[in-house]
Amino acid sequence: MGKENGSLHNRSSSAGLPTTTTNSNSKNRRGRQISKTFNNVKITILCGFVTILVLRGTIGVNLISSDSDAVNQNMIEETNRIIAEIRSDADPSDPDDKDNTFFNPNATFTLGPKISDWDSDRKAWLNQNPEYPSFIRGKARILLLTGSPPKPCDNPIGDHYLLKSIKNKIDYCRLHGIEIVYNMAHLDMELAGYWAKLPMIRRLMLSHPEVEWIWWMDSDAFFTDMVFELPLSKYDDYNLVIHGYPDLLFEQKSWIAINTGSFLFRNCQWSLDLLDVWAPMGPKGLVREEAGKILTANLKGRPAFEADDQSALIYLLLSKKEKWMDKVFLENSYYLHGYWAGLVDRYEEMIEKYHPGLGDERWPFVTHFVGCKPCGSYGDYPVERCLSSMERAFNFADNQVLKLYGFRHRGLLSPKIKRIRNETVTPLEFVDQFDIRRHSTESTESKS
Repeated sequence: MGKENGSLHNRSSSAGLPTTTTNSNSKNRRGRQISKTFNNVKITILCGFVTILVLRGTIGVNLISSDSDAVNQNMIEETNRIIAEIRSDADPSDPDDKDNTFFNPNATFTLGPKISDWDSDRKAWLNQNPEYPSFIRGKARILLLTGSPPKPCDNPIGDHYLLKSIKNKIDYCRLHGIEIVYNMAHLDMELAGYWAKLPMIRRLMLSHPEVEWIWWMDSDAFFTDMVFELPLSKYDDYNLVIHGYPDLLFEQKSWIAINTGSFLFRNCQWSLDLLDVWAPMGPKGLVREEAGKILTANLKGRPAFEADDQSALIYLLLSKKEKWMDKVFLENSYYLHGYWAGLVDRYEEMIEKYHPGLGDERWPFVTHFVGCKPCGSYGDYPVERCLSSMERAFNFADNQVLKLYGFRHRGLLSPKIKRIRNETVTPLEFVDQFDIRRHSTESTESKS
């Protein structure tokens, strides 16, 4: 209290008097003004210097070349630093990245809280929300899920082919009334890489109860029959549809008996239960490495490497056949997954002899580039061969879309297009003749 009174007394005693403190304050203000003016001059000079550098870069003014080169080099280094940060998994602003204090190596990994009554909960939700039906015009609602890592590709051209891949999928989904989700986030860092699809599938099931089927497709798989439609009526009694061969699975126990690059999960309790027992083999590190040893020991032809989602699913279907196989449909009557190496060189033959809508070896529904890593720095095949084959697959499919508009690619390796018919005053004739949606409807009606 005394301190406060003293300060009040000092302020009141000097009020209105021309003391030395007032002179000192005015000098300080003049000093600050001079300093501010000097700083403004420096900023002006700096802006002028930057302007000269910009002019040199845009109209060729050749001034202060050594300093400009240094600035350019700094810009390159800064760009590389930013790209490196994007590619890094660490986020300095996220405290959870600093240490994983909650990790328990003895705990069984889970995708989330155990759900046991999803079928009844989902049915009740659908009854309460009739504006979100799971079947539209008699067709089950499908959501196609695909994605790619959140980081830039190691090979820059890989990003270009990821763009072509998603364009291809958007085209197919648009033509067939399918919803699509493109994921670029790791919802669970423990399940990075080829395991990343599992938490995303589960999350979409729970967040979209109106969706009847979740359809996963790898980013390196292309639709190459844009007319063919999934024969969903075949799968009324099944919850998992996957490309595979029973003899390879049960007799040979081959690690390539099925392919998880393209498969469908029904949105139901059974699927959630399968995801719950599938995921614990996937956490990166010791768990994935040890699980890989078990898979290699039990599956024919499997190399020694960490556990992958495909091998883990095969192991589950073999070891728990009675529990799971009654609801699994191994599809091989059409190419839900078509191995690219035996297909891309035959596209011209297919064009000459057959037509879209078949879906099998005559005109493959899906061409999957297994072993190609256009986004990575390694792969089982030369990058040049993979990229040229992807270009052929994309253009082969794109021609089926462009046909409605009166164009096609000049060749299966050419991004350039050419006109294939002249404009007329009766364009609806071409809509009736070439619209893929009309063809798919007609083929469905003819089969039924």
